[in-house]
Amino acid sequence: MKKYLKGLFLIIFVFMLAIQSCMAQTNVSFVYINGSNNNNEKMKNWFLKGVHKMHPAMKKQFEHNKQMKSLFLKNGEVSINTEPVIFFWGDKSQRDLAFVHQQLDLSKALSPTIAYKVREILASYLHDAIWVQKQHNMLPILDDLNEEIKGQNEQGNKVVLYGYSAGSFITYEYLFNKLPYLSLEKLFNVIAVSDDMRKFVVENPQKDTCISALADANIGVVSEKGHLLFDKNENNLKKNYLNLDKSTEKVCSPQGALKGIVNFASPLVLFYSDLGDPEYELTYYNKLLYKYIIENGLFWITVNYREDPLGFPSSRNLTIDEIINQTELEINNPSGFVYDNSGVWSKRPFMLAHTSYWSAGKSLPKGVVKAYVNGYRFQYDAKFQKKVLKNRDEKKKYEAL
Repeated sequence: MKKYLKGLFLIIFVFMLAIQSCMAQTNVSFVYINGSNNNNEKMKNWFLKGVHKMHPAMKKQFEHNKQMKSLFLKNGEVSINTEPVIFFWGDKSQRDLAFVHQQLDLSKALSPTIAYKVREILASYLHDAIWVQKQHNMLPILDDLNEEIKGQNEQGNKVVLYGYSAGSFITYEYLFNKLPYLSLEKLFNVIAVSDDMRKFVVENPQKDTCISALADANIGVVSEKGHLLFDKNENNLKKNYLNLDKSTEKVCSPQGALKGIVNFASPLVLFYSDLGDPEYELTYYNKLLYKYIIENGLFWITVNYREDPLGFPSSRNLTIDEIINQTELEINNPSGFVYDNSGVWSKRPFMLAHTSYWSAGKSLPKGVVKAYVNGYRFQYDAKFQKKVLKNRDEKKKYEAL
């Protein structure tokens, strides 16, 4: 009887350990977002084929790198899902692109063949990148992406977004519009409202929220000129303010659902260059976004091939102290990072580099892993940071000679 009870207790103990292990396991889905010129069946299939080819290589690099096992996979606590998740938006621009090609056909008889062909190529490659930037096109895509992330979250999956080419516009806009980095008490202290309204906000606290929730609750919207505009009728403002928690739950990214983003083949800086203007109002909110990313353990990685003429570095890699100095914001308990690795060698000629991320073997996965490891170490490994800064200073001296 004693042997039976011992055996039974052993089975129960092992079973409980197994349950605890399952409960502690975190699954992560990699969500791949297409770029421009993926709006017909041929190019859509090219993108889908590329994702299914690259995802196993990406997963393998994450799992086989010793430092990634510790930093990202948390020594077995985190597991990357075998199947990639594909978020495809290319078909949404088809109608507008068809109109452009219709207009191009009108010019075919009036222009030299070379000029016509150049217009056709430019229209095919640049149309979607311009189209998706327009707010009335972008916002529904962000809502669809948020529903995908909510669905993954409900299944117990965290998410990493991979934005290819113009897909990097979507990952950035998702961060900007959907992450709950706005403290309402602080926000109402910097916008033009009465002291009575500020007192009302203090007396009726709401959760931290996102830009999208402000619009959903009819509090404020981002104008086409980059200004955050609020309802000037304070009676309406107070009434709608009390609905903000519902809007936050409805349209903001679920807390903790997003682990980070990886942008590659990214022309983000080229198309969003106004963010570098200190007079541009949304620059302030981007600073708050950076603060949120770093304080909440998220990562924002950019990986470009050095041969890619459309792969623009997102920023100079800065230490947290440098970020604090530049943003003039206080950053508490940092754990996340932003890092650019735009020097990856694809071994492809420049005219093919932009489309070769899917076919250049391990180049991109290795570049992503290197960016993650070096990005983390640059912020949180004092010895490594000192070495990088020394090399950077020496390079500056050499360039000044």
